[in-house]
Amino acid sequence: MDCIITIDINTSAVKIAAYDLAGKLVAFRKGSFSILYPQPDHSEQDPEQVFITVLFVLKDLIREQILPLNHKIVSIVFSASMHSVLPVDSKGNPLGNAIIWADNRAKNEADMIKKLINADSIYENTGTPIHAMSPLAKIAWIKNTQPERFKKTSKFISIKEYVIYQFTNQHVIDYSMASATGLFNIKEKKWEQQSMDISGLKTSQFSDYASIFNTDLKLKPGLARSLEIPKNTRIILGSTDGCLATLGSGVFGEGQATISISHSGAVRVAGKKVIKDKEHRFFNYILDQETYISGGPTNNAGVVLEWFASNFRNHPIVLDFEDAVEDLFKEATLVKSGSNGLLFLPYLLGERAPIWNSNARGCYFGINIKHQPKHFLRATIEGIIFEIYSIGKILEKYRKIDKLYLTGKYASLPICAGIISDVFGKKVVVSNEAENVNKGAALLGMIDAGVFKNLEEAAKSIAMKNIFEPVSENNETYQKLFEIFQRLTHKLSEEFEMIEKLQ
Repeated sequence: MDCIITIDINTSAVKIAAYDLAGKLVAFRKGSFSILYPQPDHSEQDPEQVFITVLFVLKDLIREQILPLNHKIVSIVFSASMHSVLPVDSKGNPLGNAIIWADNRAKNEADMIKKLINADSIYENTGTPIHAMSPLAKIAWIKNTQPERFKKTSKFISIKEYVIYQFTNQHVIDYSMASATGLFNIKEKKWEQQSMDISGLKTSQFSDYASIFNTDLKLKPGLARSLEIPKNTRIILGSTDGCLATLGSGVFGEGQATISISHSGAVRVAGKKVIKDKEHRFFNYILDQETYISGGPTNNAGVVLEWFASNFRNHPIVLDFEDAVEDLFKEATLVKSGSNGLLFLPYLLGERAPIWNSNARGCYFGINIKHQPKHFLRATIEGIIFEIYSIGKILEKYRKIDKLYLTGKYASLPICAGIISDVFGKKVVVSNEAENVNKGAALLGMIDAGVFKNLEEAAKSIAMKNIFEPVSENNETYQKLFEIFQRLTHKLSEEFEMIEKLQ
């Protein structure tokens, strides 16, 4: 039987799944790796650890689940988290660790870029908000603070590009990943000269860009032998996790949006036109030549739940917190909506949309003598969802949203889905797909194989599992609490800055 292998490299794990050409999951393996926090505001990945994990998990899946069942691999499709920066030398060797999306060290550089006379033009041309998450700002930080590393760098690439280079010996980036860098012109589909001027780099110091459907890459013969697969196996460049999560949720039309809560989180819509926001609060990333994925990301989603599990439930420090967090969610059902008036601002890693403040901090507010650990737990979950709602509420000024589709391990859990429905006051849909990003990548492979004509047809193939309807009483409670949540976020902005200066 023919099958498609999908490789999703996210913040703390690689998920590798195989699908037959009918879209059915036939094999799955997951491997975890560490996020490194060498000092405040720094979040990194070891590129060698990431690649070795990808290779080990892929070999394991092929040898234990693919070859014994005589499955034939027709293609391998890649996906990964956005906004990572990895300097490499002329031989493709890493010059240190990769700086990932959660890293805030480039906030001063981002502030300086925002003050430039052409800042509006850079945002409009690249579709990427000017923030410490942006590779544009990260590269400026390296240039300003690590001049020797900057001089030694032959290319600035992402973790996805590094893994693909290890597979193929070629430096190539897909339009989706390129459009999340702040260095790529999403209108003209080429590297943005204004960003090049800021970074002081040439286009030759970045990978060649290509369509998400590109199949020109070839496996290294030695790697093909090691994996026990044909060397002519099709390598499909693929897209980003955000774009593919949207596609893999079946969202492609008007009135639909996805909410993702995994390590980070986001609210996204798909459309033929970009969102033009004067305050630069939303991203506009390329899915294909005619489709943009627009929306806003939050730094503080699953990472906050994992922080809570580790520090307040004495969960041992391990690489994979998903099981521990799932158990926590069961405990949260013992508390009524609103956590008895306890509120949580979840800004442990600063924040991106909609406030775009790298100095934002977390805060529990409204504590009284009756609050127990279970109330803090539920308030933590609700605080994450309030932040998601703050993105969605502003997004609705630009796009009609009637129905929400959930992606990510945490968002899809019943308690979380129910709270999202109650907070938004909208119908929430959970698909049959446990891994929406991998399924989105599989749909790209199925289009390449001729199963579907285009992305829209592929999106319609996604089946839905559960539907959650909002409870009006809970919605009323949450709307009152959300008003306080917003007021606190804005009122404390000055205090966020004061705390940052003390550090």
